[in-house]
This record gives sequence, structure tokens and C-alpha cells, in this order.
Amino acid sequence: MKKIFAIFLLLSSVFAVSVSAQNESVSALLAKADSAYIDADYMSAIEIYSKVVETEGVSATLYMNLGNAYMKVDEIAKAILCYERAFLIDPSDADVKFNLELARTKIVDKVSIVNELFIITWMKRLVSVMDIQGWSILTIFLFVLAMAAFIAYILSKKMTIRKISFYFGVVCFVFSIFTFIFATTQKSELENRDHAIIMQPSVTVKSTPSESGTDLFIIHEGRKVKVLDNSMKEWVEIELEDGNKGWVQTEVMEVI
Repeated sequence: MKKIFAIFLLLSSVFAVSVSAQNESVSALLAKADSAYIDADYMSAIEIYSKVVETEGVSATLYMNLGNAYMKVDEIAKAILCYERAFLIDPSDADVKFNLELARTKIVDKVSIVNELFIITWMKRLVSVMDIQGWSILTIFLFVLAMAAFIAYILSKKMTIRKISFYFGVVCFVFSIFTFIFATTQKSELENRDHAIIMQPSVTVKSTPSESGTDLFIIHEGRKVKVLDNSMKEWVEIELEDGNKGWVQTEVMEVI
């Protein structure tokens, strides 16, 4: 038993050292990328940030830094792609929102968004107040409060406390349902990415998935589109914010 315990401690130590070394390595890479950015060596910063994204995982801050570097070298479409990915991860980040809006002002197409109901716009803004983790923690907190209130309602013998506990529990439970919906909405958007960014200078949208299809309209790099049908290998059906639809080749865009 002592030998097994000793082996367990040894493996735990090795794992801890490995994780620590990996974290130090990532920190060193990020520090190097930040230094390159400060020194206006934006291409080196892009290379390092991209390497961290590919090998170590992603975060809103990492994507925003990469987007900032792309902005400095006028790679607007790539910058918007990074900002959109950062926004998906953390829609509550004010810096990400500001940088994304700034980048959008630099694209050729002037977006005309179809008016939507006020309640829908309000709900979207409410959902973006926090990220998934924030909504999840709040959901658990409210649910625990609701359960505690209901327990107090059952156990208490005083009518006043029973009434307060009951109504407080109901309110917490109802709010926990809403926060759960907000968390699952953000999770769904992260997992089912149905929007993309046009990456080529200009793209002709076709009426059918073929070069011989009728030319409908032209869109330019940096434009955000919704993917309606990606079942074909070389062609994708897209929809713009104003409701216009058509087909473009898969290679001209990159999914957010």
C-alpha cells in the first residue's frame, strides 16, 4: 500500500511539474508576442499568437490580441474573424465589441440590417452581458438559493418566514431558468457556428451552386454571412443581414 501511495505521489509530482512547465512555456510565448507587438513587429506577433491558438487553445483575449495585430497590417478580414471568435467566447468583453465595430467600419460593404422586434434586440443584449461561465455560475447560485428558500418554507413554523421564503424561492427559481437559457444559448452559438467571414477581396454571389449560375450581387472581404446550407463540398448557400441569399464557393470564406 505504501509503494502504491509513493508511486501515486511521484506521478502527481511529475504531472504538476509538466503542467507548470507548459504554462511557463505558454506565458513565455505570449510575452514574446506582446513584446513583438509593442515593438511594431506585427508579423512576428501574428505568427506567435497563431501558434499559441493552434497548439494551446483559445481565449477571447488571445483572439483579440491576434485581431489587433492583423489590424495593424491592414488584414481587415482576418482581424474581423478573430474579433468575431473572441466575441463568441466572451460577448461581455467591451474591448472586443469596440474593436469589432471599429474593424467593421473599414470594410467596403455597408451593412443594412433588417429591423427586428425590440424584445429580440433587448434579449440579445441581455444574453451578451456575461459569458457562459458567468451565466452558469449565476444559474447554480440562484438554484441553490431557491432550494434553500423552499427548505426554509417547509421547516419554518412562522407564517411570515414561510411566505417570504416561498416567494423568494419562486423568484430565484424563475430567474435561474432564464440564466440557464442564456447559458445554453451561448453554448449553442459556440458549438453550432453558422456564420462566416468573407476572406477574398470581392466575391460574386450566384443564384445556383455553379459557375454558370446567375450573378446576383457582389460582397467584399470582411463581410459577415450566415451559412444556410453547407452540405455540398465546394459551394455554400449564404444569407446576408438584409435577407439576400445566394451561393458562394466554400474557399472564399472562413467559418467563425
